[in-house]
Amino acid sequence: MNTLYEKYIRLINATPLHFSRSIMEIIQWDARLIGVKGARGVGKTTLLLQYIKKNIPIDQTSLYVSLDNIWFAENSISSLADQFVKQGGKFLFLDEVHKYTNWSQELKNIYDDYPELKIVFTASSLLEILNARADLSRRAVVYSMQGLSYREYLNLKLGLDLPIYTLNEILVNHTAISREINAIIKPLQHFNNYLQNGYYPFFLEVPELYFHRIEEVINLILEIELPLLRKVDIAYVAKLKQLLQIIAESVPFVPNVSKLSERIGVNRNTFVSYLFFLQEAHIIRNLYKDAKGITQLQKPNKIYLENTNLQYALSPDKANIGNIRETFFINQLSEKHTVEYIEESDFLVDHNLIFEVGGKSKNQEQIKNINNSYLVIDDIEYGMANKIPLWTFGFLY
Repeated sequence: MNTLYEKYIRLINATPLHFSRSIMEIIQWDARLIGVKGARGVGKTTLLLQYIKKNIPIDQTSLYVSLDNIWFAENSISSLADQFVKQGGKFLFLDEVHKYTNWSQELKNIYDDYPELKIVFTASSLLEILNARADLSRRAVVYSMQGLSYREYLNLKLGLDLPIYTLNEILVNHTAISREINAIIKPLQHFNNYLQNGYYPFFLEVPELYFHRIEEVINLILEIELPLLRKVDIAYVAKLKQLLQIIAESVPFVPNVSKLSERIGVNRNTFVSYLFFLQEAHIIRNLYKDAKGITQLQKPNKIYLENTNLQYALSPDKANIGNIRETFFINQLSEKHTVEYIEESDFLVDHNLIFEVGGKSKNQEQIKNINNSYLVIDDIEYGMANKIPLWTFGFLY
């Protein structure tokens, strides 16, 4: 275990504290077993290390390990926990648990056998978390972590401390909010950069390799995780990549399931299941007319990529601006709100709010006779009445 401690200390020493994600304040860290799930690259490891550095003694009572460490080739999580507790351990942080076989059963046993131990675990793959969580449903408190909101991007890049606003605050007070933000920073000045390359925190590391890293994440999910964890036939991976390309270039994408399933070479139910798996993996976001009780065999009414950066990574020259705007809106709201398809407009939010998203030329015609309806407009600094700037919805988390 000495090598694990040494690596833990090195990582803690190298962890910056100048910026932390808003989810840090949401997680109930006093719980005995906490899970943080989310797409690869959204910053789960940094979140754990920052929390430890700020709040946990850096001594024999705490330990962070990644389950892809070669130490676990010959050692189990259970044996680690046993040794750790016997040496006075109280806080155990386990990163990337999906890389360890039978992790959920061992965590369940550790939770039951060592009541004095607090455990926090993460996984880069939603697929394994969702598939195995039933064993931990009465024990673990599980949180979902997204990439950077537009607000977090501005705070990280510019060293600011811009606040979070609720959806109701934006709907009621968006003009005042816009004035507050514009007095500090010109939000439109940085908005397009965020849409293209600001969702994943690693945009700061090697900017010229940003899209390459996104492609690596996509390939890893399609070529390894989906075949391994959802039994997707590896022969269809190339076709799924083509599907993502089509979605990236669409206006937005309304799926013809029969034609697409025939093109890929699978039956309808299998294809719709694949769409469900891609959403679980946070590569796409499926929009349904009624999101309550959806199953993996329910056909989505529209399909978007999970975030706008994926669109620019997959189709930098053909990304449709209308699709980009709608993708941003869904992505920022879906952290805390239900977003559904509605025929009369673009989106139904929380079952009672109607939103129409567009550019400066968008008018009230489509929603003029609809109650609780709003225009969400790109390329404006300030709105009026039910006409709200698109960028303001990037301050929801």
